Amino acid sequence: MTTMTQTSARFREFKMPDVGEGLTEAEILKWFVQPGDTVTDGQVVCEVETAKAAVELPIPFDGVVHELRFGEGTTVDVGQVIITVDVAPGTPEEAAPAPAASAAPAAPEAPAAPASDEPKGRTPVLVGYGVAESSTKRRPRKGAAPEAAAVAAAVQAELNGHGAPAAPEPEVPVTRPLAKPPVRKLAKDLGVDLASVVPTGKDGIITREDVHAAAAPAQAAAPAPVPAAEPLTAEPSAAPASSASARETRIPIKGVRKAIAQAMVGSAFTAPHVTEFVTVDVTRTMKLVAELKEDKDMAGVRVNPLLIIAKALLVAIKRNPGVNAAWDEANQEIVQKHYVNLGIAAATPRGLIVPNIKDAHDKTLPQLAEALGELVATARDGKTSPAAMAGGTVTITNVGVFGVDTGTPILNPGESAILAVGAIKLQPWVHKGKVKPRQVTTLALSFDHRLVDGELGSKVLADVAAILEQPKRLITWA
Repeated sequence: MTTMTQTSARFREFKMPDVGEGLTEAEILKWFVQPGDTVTDGQVVCEVETAKAAVELPIPFDGVVHELRFGEGTTVDVGQVIITVDVAPGTPEEAAPAPAASAAPAAPEAPAAPASDEPKGRTPVLVGYGVAESSTKRRPRKGAAPEAAAVAAAVQAELNGHGAPAAPEPEVPVTRPLAKPPVRKLAKDLGVDLASVVPTGKDGIITREDVHAAAAPAQAAAPAPVPAAEPLTAEPSAAPASSASARETRIPIKGVRKAIAQAMVGSAFTAPHVTEFVTVDVTRTMKLVAELKEDKDMAGVRVNPLLIIAKALLVAIKRNPGVNAAWDEANQEIVQKHYVNLGIAAATPRGLIVPNIKDAHDKTLPQLAEALGELVATARDGKTSPAAMAGGTVTITNVGVFGVDTGTPILNPGESAILAVGAIKLQPWVHKGKVKPRQVTTLALSFDHRLVDGELGSKVLADVAAILEQPKRLITWA
């Protein structure tokens, strides 16, 4: 969905769109453009994180970036303007000539000052970015500069006991450092005074790299004053603040983490959860995995125990279709699903997400393996789309990859069941009347007891366990 408005024939605004299904806000993770950059229709200008995933936003028109309304790390409501673009660069603004003409007769000295002191680098001072021809605000400031210089000179004269210093007068006015809005915000966040930063950008503009370079020495020196600061704060109110800041870190709840929290609370306190467990010998499944890795029909796809477990769950659902349903509270209906969108819980740097494989019930084993591989790779790269996480029916969460035996998983909202798979370990097991070392794991199935009775949930879990114990049932039961 593309959202934009047109403020004039020259400038257009691009608003934060609803990139998901009814999302209300998104966090700007990274800007790929800066004011003054040329953009074309369809070019990605920023990456945002919604409550579901990270999404890249393309600009829907050509032009030159005029302003970035928000900095990186800012959460923006859907519908707010995030960037304005000059779609007719080079066109003089109508208001620009008028102030220049009116200001010229007022002070004959005004043209002389800009000629010597204000070449290219000072024009952006008005707004902090780009090249603006507006002299509406610049003219009065130039007139006020001699007054400020005179006052400063008089004060300096009193302090030094000398006469009026004529030479320093032109140097007294201090110009505002040139920096774009995101750079100013960065400097503020890092506690860097822009006046002390040495600019390296074109026309003397301070860049992000300049700010980071200026912040580096301060950050390196920061640990030294900390021990001295605590004894100096003798006031009772100051000590707890210093202690708390050293012992705690507060992280804003937003993005994926916020969505996870809301979804889990809603699920836990809406659907009555029941969790059942079974421990199973999966030695034959592990042998099948080893054989499939050598099978030419499986060449190019990743084969692992999760693939067989996923196929086993799909077969169990086929044998017990009542588990693949949803509870519609508003209409007081049980919605039976005749398809399986198999969710796979994935841990990512941004938090837990649950993308799903659409129509997994129709896929062959090689197709399922390919879909699993793509799902995991996309999630790891942080490129999972909101659509990929919508419409799931049943989920698998593999806690065994963390060395955990099992758990009691919470249902993904809107789903009826979730299967947790524990670590597969070599354990002593009674096999054919003798204790032998066997590959063993524990499965846990949580289900919504409003629509899944204990008998149905038990049958599903028992079927999955039976297939993993005897994988040939994939053929006989499928």
